[in-house]
Amino acid sequence: MTLAASDLDAAFEACRRETAEWAKTFYLGTLLLPLEKRRAIWSIYVWCRRTDELMDSDEAQSRSVDELAERLDRWEEKTRELFSGHVSDDLDAVMLDTLQRFPQGIQPYLDMIEGQRMDLSWTRYPTFEDLKLYCYRVAGTVGLMTQGVMGVDEAYTSAPWSDCPDPSDAAVALGIANQLTNILRDVGEDRARGRIYLPQEDLIRFGVSEEDLLAGRINDAWIELMAFQLARAREWFVRSEAGVRWLSADARWPVWTSLRLYRGILDEIERNKYDVFNRRAFVGKLSKILELPRCFVIAQSR
Repeated sequence: MTLAASDLDAAFEACRRETAEWAKTFYLGTLLLPLEKRRAIWSIYVWCRRTDELMDSDEAQSRSVDELAERLDRWEEKTRELFSGHVSDDLDAVMLDTLQRFPQGIQPYLDMIEGQRMDLSWTRYPTFEDLKLYCYRVAGTVGLMTQGVMGVDEAYTSAPWSDCPDPSDAAVALGIANQLTNILRDVGEDRARGRIYLPQEDLIRFGVSEEDLLAGRINDAWIELMAFQLARAREWFVRSEAGVRWLSADARWPVWTSLRLYRGILDEIERNKYDVFNRRAFVGKLSKILELPRCFVIAQSR
């Protein structure tokens, strides 16, 4: 299957609309990229969203574990075919275009599918190490998928003696930070689906029972637990900052913007007094607009 240029443009536009609808904070950052990179990021986002929907869409909730497992197997097979150059629909076409313009390996994509498989059997996470593996698979992989699109600043690669820096660790750290933020924001929603992502060892440490969490009790123990979780997420954001300076000049402002806006969700959780059961934390439009020039200055100075 080969799309004409006009049809390919239409497929990329569909990816843009989907990204704008479902990932508003992320989408704002992508608008600061050059068009070619912007379109590539939109196509990767939509592939990731399709992968997530296999498990988390409303329709998927009515499916059996065996049916969901079969879906993931088919999706993995389709992904392997895509990386072999086989295209069967518009999303494949934009992804193949992205892979041709920004070559990368298949492993992060397979790892993300493996993360979805974890949701088939894992509804609790005994330790943070267990949760970190999940966060890497479902979100840290996004950093690896997109780092080739962002590119490395030529200042680090132009001289024959240059050692090209590897932003992989920082890219993974940003994905983990974002996923930890998602988990903290969505505690109330996840409990309705029978999932508790907060590590069991932390619940025990701070004296918060599953009954307390499922009932949405906000007491001193809950506040201490959440303050600890927010601090941990912020540490992962700090780890990610170290790699932004290596990125190409046209990518640093967008990445700083996405990083700081997403980290702002943690501030909103605090402002909501850790009530993630009845209030959804989000960064408002005015805050986003005011953050843009700050991020621009940071991108030029760090």
